[in-house]
Amino acid sequence: MSKIIDLRSRPSFLHDFYGATPGTKAYETARWINRRTGSKDDEHFAKSKTLEAFVQEVRDAGISQAVVVGRDTPQLKHSNEEIRDLVSRHHELIGVGSVNPQTQSPRVITTEIERAVRSYGLAGINIEPGFGAPPLKPDHPVLFPVYEACQALGAPVFLMSGPTSPSLEYTDPAPVGRVAATFPDLKIVCFHGFWPYVNEIIGVAFKHANVFIVPDMYLFAPGGGLYVEAGNGFLRDQLLFGTSYPFRAMKQTVDDFLALGWKDEVLDLILHKNAERVLGLQSEALVRHA
Repeated sequence: MSKIIDLRSRPSFLHDFYGATPGTKAYETARWINRRTGSKDDEHFAKSKTLEAFVQEVRDAGISQAVVVGRDTPQLKHSNEEIRDLVSRHHELIGVGSVNPQTQSPRVITTEIERAVRSYGLAGINIEPGFGAPPLKPDHPVLFPVYEACQALGAPVFLMSGPTSPSLEYTDPAPVGRVAATFPDLKIVCFHGFWPYVNEIIGVAFKHANVFIVPDMYLFAPGGGLYVEAGNGFLRDQLLFGTSYPFRAMKQTVDDFLALGWKDEVLDLILHKNAERVLGLQSEALVRHA
């Protein structure tokens, strides 16, 4: 099997939202999401009760490296130190930091992004405008310091959006296109593929080569075949693989992904080469071997 980089993953023990505590409402919600996204076992995530168990599940799924995504919203926050400490113990894990530009000044945000990327070695910054207080669209000016700092550092910005946003108006991909045009050297990675607006986000990526799409668990939702069609064509350099664990089973997602009808020549791109380029892993490898 080809090398695989999972662009979106979180161990369940990281937070109750991910199913850390059986018997809670959050645990049942995690099971419900798994059923909605097609997991055959809606409690598979209970296996990752420890970091070692999570990493073993990554290995058992045939995944080479998994990106653990930090979050900073009013409902859920992981500090960048927490993500750094979690991923530093296993070479299979890559960390992505997070900031909330609605709660801190642009100067503080810029400093934190520089610390996360330069000092902590995190691969990029995740923001979730649609889950803010108040919810924002990705092209709101309060987010621009994040884009400016990441563009200057050469670090990707990860935008999370999807049908669980407070309103689908915050899932509209059109603002992503405006950000891509304003920051042409910024790598913009769209988690959840901005589903259900599949046609629209593909259109944005068609126009802007600095927009990358990670459909993750929504690749298997109605309309997900359009991601495959585009990935077999012009989107082959901008589509990336993700499981969205714990909300979809790792090994099942790998198996289901490989059965979707990909052209042989695009598999390595989508499974790892595009991720290596976006995350800067190729340049790191060159430095190590210099």
